[in-house]
Parts: sequence; C-alpha cells; structure tokens
Amino acid sequence: MATKTPKYIDLFAGCGGLSLGLHKAGWKGLFAIEKSIDAFKTLEYNLINNKNHFDWPKWLPQDALEINHVIDTYSNQLKKLRGKVDLVAGGPPCQGFSMAGRRKEDDQRNQLVLKYIEFISLVHPKILFFENVKGFTQEFKKNKEKGEVYASLVEQKLDELGYYVKGQLVNFGEYGVPQKRTRFILVGVRKDLKKSSHELVVSFFKKLEANKYSFLESKHLTIETNLKDAISDLLRKNGKEICPDSPTYQSGIYTPKPLTEYQKMMREGVKNNIPDSHRFAKHRPDIEQKFNDIIQSSTRKNKDIDQTIRDRYNIKKHTIIPLDHQAKAPTITTLPDDYIHYCEPRILTVREYARIQSFPDWYQFRGKYTTGGKLRTQEVPRYSQIGNAIPPLFAEQAGIKLKELING
Repeated sequence: MATKTPKYIDLFAGCGGLSLGLHKAGWKGLFAIEKSIDAFKTLEYNLINNKNHFDWPKWLPQDALEINHVIDTYSNQLKKLRGKVDLVAGGPPCQGFSMAGRRKEDDQRNQLVLKYIEFISLVHPKILFFENVKGFTQEFKKNKEKGEVYASLVEQKLDELGYYVKGQLVNFGEYGVPQKRTRFILVGVRKDLKKSSHELVVSFFKKLEANKYSFLESKHLTIETNLKDAISDLLRKNGKEICPDSPTYQSGIYTPKPLTEYQKMMREGVKNNIPDSHRFAKHRPDIEQKFNDIIQSSTRKNKDIDQTIRDRYNIKKHTIIPLDHQAKAPTITTLPDDYIHYCEPRILTVREYARIQSFPDWYQFRGKYTTGGKLRTQEVPRYSQIGNAIPPLFAEQAGIKLKELING
C-alpha cells in the first residue's frame, strides 16, 4: 500500500527555505503564510509556479498575508483543517531576539511567537517544528531584572495545548551547510497520538544527528564543506556580462564546470552561463583598494577587523569581516556590507549568499537587491530574504526525520 504524502503548513515562510527542504524530503505543502510581498514572490515563483508544491485551499488568497489577518479572517476554515494537517512549521521573525542586532523584549515582532501558538491551537497538527535564533533561549535584561526566556514560555504553552515538546540549539554547519549557524529548534508531537511520548520527541534530535553522515554521503557531500567549496566557481575573474535583471550592473559567470561536489549539486539543472542574482556591487576604486589591503593584511579572518586596520582607514562601520576560504562562513546576516569576499575586493553577491545558505542555483530570487534607512524595517530585499532563511539542506534532513515522527 502506498504511503500517503504528509501535509504541512509553513508559517512565516520567508522566501521558502524551509518549504524547499520539506519538498525535497517528500512533503506536500498545503499553504504558506508570509507577509513580505517580495519574499512571497520568491516562494511563489519557485515552489508554486515552478514546482506546484502546494495544494492551496480555495478559501485562502494566494498572496502575501499577515498571520494576524489569516487567524482573524479564516479561523473557522482553520479549525476545519483539524485531522488533515500533519505538520505546522515555521520560524517567527527573530529580529527582537537576535544577538546580531539590538535585542528588544518589547519588539512587536516578538509577539508573533504567540500567534504561532494560537495558530497551532486552531489547526491541531500532529507534529510541529519551530525555529528561531539562539537569542530566543536567553533572557532579556530589563532594569537589571531578569526578563523572560521565550523558549521556556513557548514550551510551556505548547505543553498546555497537548504536545510533548523538546527544544535544542542546532548548528546547521554540522549538517553540511558551509556556514556556522546555530539556531533554536523546537519539535512537538501531539500527546493523544498512538506511540506518542516525550522520549519520541527527544529521539528526533538523536536521529537527526545520527542520520547526517549517510544523508550527506548520498549527495557526495561531507560535513566539512567550506566557503571555497561553496562559491569558488563564482569569482569575478571568470568574466562579466550585463546583469539580466539590472542592465546598469555587471553579473558574474560560471566556471566551465563545477569545481566541487557541492557546486555540482548547486548547479544541477541550470543551463544558463549567468547565475541568477549574481550581480556585483559597484564599489568605488578607493573602496576596492581598501578591501584589497584588508584582505592582504588582516590576520583575523571570519572575525571583525582589528582596531589597527580601523585606525589606518578611519573605518567607523560597526562590522567588517574578511572571510576565510578554508573555513565555513560565519553566520550571514541580512547586511551584506558586513563581509568582504575571501579573495576579491568586493562584498558577496546575492547568489553567493544563497550558496552559503544552501539554496540551489535554479532557485531564483525576486524583489530589490538591497534597501537602506527606514525602509530596512519595511522591505525584505534579496539579501535579507536569504539571511533570514532556514538552509534547505538542513530543512531536508529535518523533513526526513519529521516524517518518521508522524508514524511514531
């Protein structure tokens, strides 16, 4: 008898990193909720139009939507999904918790965590998967009094809703992603399911860890994939062409053949010589010279430049990190200006960002490349879409083990 394809809903879906991984792991999407128009366009182009991955219900507009609006407008329809949804997955926006920015306990975006829980209470999926930054597990300091650890709050609320839950910090770099990226992962299983137990939830993380070697081996990959392995076929010295979606910019081209197994996997199915979103920034000659000098003189790779270099060039910018080709990239954020390429005097391109996050090259990004000023809080350009995403290579591995949870 054929096994029924498990169904899931992706909340705070972003540009679709988690959904892409679940798609590859054999899941079928019901729908995805994402409020950013640009991020939703990326998800729509790749996973709805190209892959027909979602069985989108007729009652829900196939558009960028806020979770508050969906809960308020369609609560009856959501309740009718009970018994039909195997998994609700998602990572509520993390900026208020992030260690990379200013942590704010009263950041309104933090309240979206409670919306995730409210959604779970309406739909009652068999299992749930929740992702957030590691700052989610740490207390806010407020007037010298200890703030709330949101991870504990979420675990308590889900327990009250009838789920066995287990949360743990996971470094995606240990799952073949060419980047050190530690995130808080929480998994839950409904207590009324056959074979359900707290031990079953705990086993998810153990099985995920044990499975990574054979999974990566099946793709001819290793855990050690580094930055050079990921992006060395995308160098500017390969040649330049007019950027297809930005005619006033130049785009890089591929090396004739992939140089590593990781690159081979990334380029699978791509016929073009010009990678999508591989647009080079326009740096002034003096900026390129400064970058060149930093690449040559910095002894602190993958770390912020030291004070000597800051003084030499009168650099006031908060973070500038020259990258190390022999190591995994540090956690990439939504700010591309924070990083200098390991051997070329420039920042990374959107496509290089995507490679570091394990998005395959056929996955095309939509919307602006960058934004600035106050628009940073309103728009989600391509760099930000990628910087906020769950790496599909990890999501696929999680998806395989989540399927096993349904069956106990």
